[in-house]
This record gives sequence, C-alpha cells and structure tokens, in this order.
Amino acid sequence: MSPSSFKLKAAAYLALTKPRVIELLLITTVPTMILAQGGLPNLWLVLATIVGGALSAGSANAFNCIIDTDIDKIMGRTKSRPLVTGQLSQREALTLAWLIGALSVVWLGLLVNWLASAISLAAVLFYVFIYTLGLKRRTPQNIVWGGAAGAAPVLIAWAAVSNSVAPAAWVLFLIIFLWTPPHYWPLSVKYRDDYARAGVPMLPVVRSAKTVAVQIVLYTWAVVICTLLLVPIAGLGYIYAVVALVSGVWFLIGAYKLYRQSASAEIDNPMPLFHVSNIYLTLLFVALAVDPLIRF
Repeated sequence: MSPSSFKLKAAAYLALTKPRVIELLLITTVPTMILAQGGLPNLWLVLATIVGGALSAGSANAFNCIIDTDIDKIMGRTKSRPLVTGQLSQREALTLAWLIGALSVVWLGLLVNWLASAISLAAVLFYVFIYTLGLKRRTPQNIVWGGAAGAAPVLIAWAAVSNSVAPAAWVLFLIIFLWTPPHYWPLSVKYRDDYARAGVPMLPVVRSAKTVAVQIVLYTWAVVICTLLLVPIAGLGYIYAVVALVSGVWFLIGAYKLYRQSASAEIDNPMPLFHVSNIYLTLLFVALAVDPLIRF
C-alpha cells in the first residue's frame, strides 16, 4: 500500500469513530476527574482514562455507522461517511469496531479499574443495542434515551478516580442527559427533511415546531436547575456557581428565542442554539475544573 493510500485508509478508519463526537469525552472527563479528586489527579491516570474512553466511544460510533449505513446513504450530512463512499468495507468496519471495543474494556480494566471498564462496556452496549437498534427508528424520544450513553463518560471519570460512583457523579450524568435534547433537537430541525426521507422519527419530523420548541425550553430549564443543584451536592464554590448561573441564563435566552420562532409555525434558524449549547457545556465543565483547583 502506498503512503497516500495508507493515509486515506487511516483517515477513513478515524472518520468511522466520529472523532467530533468524542470531543464531548474530552470536555467532560478531565473536569470530572478533578472534581472527584478535589484537585489534580494522577496525570497518567487521566491519560489512561481518556485513551480508554476514546476507544470505547469510537467502538460505539463505529457500530452505529455500520448499523445505520442505509440511513447514511440517504441523508445529506452523512453521505460522505466511509461506509457510504466505499472507503471501508463492512468487514473492515466491523473489525475495527470489535477490536477497539475489546481493547477499551481491557485497557480500562488493567490501567484504570474494573468499575470504570464495566461502566464503559455498559455504555457501548446501551448505545448499540438500546439506542441504535432499539429506539432510533421507533420513537421520537430516541435522542433523549441516547443521551444516557453520551453521559456515561462522567461516571467513568468519577469511577476512575475513586473506584466508586458518588451522588455528585450522578448529578453530572443527569446534567448531560438533560442537555442532550436541547443540544441535538436544533440540529434535527435543520436536517428535518433528511430524517423524514430516511424514515427516522426524530421529534421535529413527527411533531409541530411549537411542540419541539416547548420541549427544548423545558429540557433547558431542567438542565440549568441541575447544574445549580450540583453546588451543594458537590460542595462547589462561587466560581462554578456564577458560571453555571450566567451561562444557564444565556442558554435559556437562546431556547426562548427558538420558541419565539416557532410561533410562525416554522423554526427558520435553529443552529444558533446548537452552537450555544456546545459553548455552554464547555464553559460549565471548565468552571467545574477550575473551582476545585482554586480552592486546592
């Protein structure tokens, strides 16, 4: 294989793991470990947890691409994925998915601890079997339950430090779980026609724009309340509290702007809220990391 062919193949394998989705892992894992430790955890432990988590998430995403190849062929935003373009065969994709999935279980078990490994494995199985195979094509609440897999990294991170899962870790899990719908539904609004052609019953496909907007507002309120609930439960200070409050108000303003758009029966510009939600989560977890370090 020539160097150029090798690079193309390597890039296709990387794309199969959806590396942009794995960014969520990096945003949430390190701050959670700092909070669990009450200061800086062992850097080798942090590295081992990030690598193991990335392998686990990459495996789940690869299985998702394999299962959803028929959908990806129809949707404009996914038609360049490697299984659709033919850059990878089903066999190559399955080999990668199984290989890095198994490696993640062993890696986390041996280099972190077996609780973190078990949570990671449960998250992969949930994402593949419950979300992708079970719910995605059957219910408009698919992305709500799919958020449980996306929230697993905080449990893995907490378990990595303490070999346990404290109440604060479950609140962090709930924050990401509740954040996922108002984060993803604006994207679903933008690609509503794609989802409709593919037969995926995303909420914007099967419900009115106003119903979608109301749901987004309700979930945004829920996530903001949960972020403030974390202050007494995790013993966080004013840095986190101020950031959570101010950024939460900003997130709510974005949600209400989208709700006002729905009054005209269509949401014409959903993406600002999508981008706000990404920045919001980043700010929240940066504050989550800084607050214990300042006190430490």
